[in-house]
Amino acid sequence: MTGSARGIGAATVQWLREEGHHPIGLDLDDADIIADLATPGGRAAALKAVGERSEGKLHGVIACAGLAGADTAAMVGVNYFGTIALLEGVRELLAAAEAPRAVAVSSSSIILGHDEDLVEACLAGDETHALHLAAKEPRLVYASTKVALSRWVRRHAIRPEWAGAGILLNAVAPGTVLTRITRPILATEEGRAMLAEATPIAVDRYAEAEDIAPLLSFLSGPDNRYIVGQTIFADGGKDAIRRGDRLP
Repeated sequence: MTGSARGIGAATVQWLREEGHHPIGLDLDDADIIADLATPGGRAAALKAVGERSEGKLHGVIACAGLAGADTAAMVGVNYFGTIALLEGVRELLAAAEAPRAVAVSSSSIILGHDEDLVEACLAGDETHALHLAAKEPRLVYASTKVALSRWVRRHAIRPEWAGAGILLNAVAPGTVLTRITRPILATEEGRAMLAEATPIAVDRYAEAEDIAPLLSFLSGPDNRYIVGQTIFADGGKDAIRRGDRLP
């Protein structure tokens, strides 16, 4: 579990433990493995530590680490390249298990505006060019990296080395979740109005991190028997409100 120290990651680690699993947490601090997925060196160190702690076998992986509102280089590094490096790097560990599963945490922001050139640079694996493009248009970096991540999942999940090897790969797209970032926004009338416009919901409250954990647990476990290549929205109705009955 990457991003295990706080937010959705921490809530999911707790959920998994209560279900009797033994998650390995990875984060910048307060985790089993301390590593920075924003850098190639940090990614290599993370994968080495995961291999050692897992003893050659992983039953599931949840790539939850992500940044919003940070510097553009960190967002590109963690949200896309670090996440992909982690998923690809543990694939052989997953293949050694029975009924292995993998989940990436995307975002419901993928239905909003994004920078197509940045998305394509990410999917091409050109981190240098992606960093250059991100610096030019910071406002769209978060959504663009998450669009690239969901497209990567869709492209790769159906391949022989993933679904063909019995590894079911999917993504989850949370909507607004109450965290240390969003709570201050919702504390003001202006912030509440802004979120109501940008992320409308059909239910009576925004999500807590604990509301996303059961879905991540399901998708990363053997009870998920046939879902492949999907980005599943857990957004309180935002996608349906914004896009109506149009199917992706």
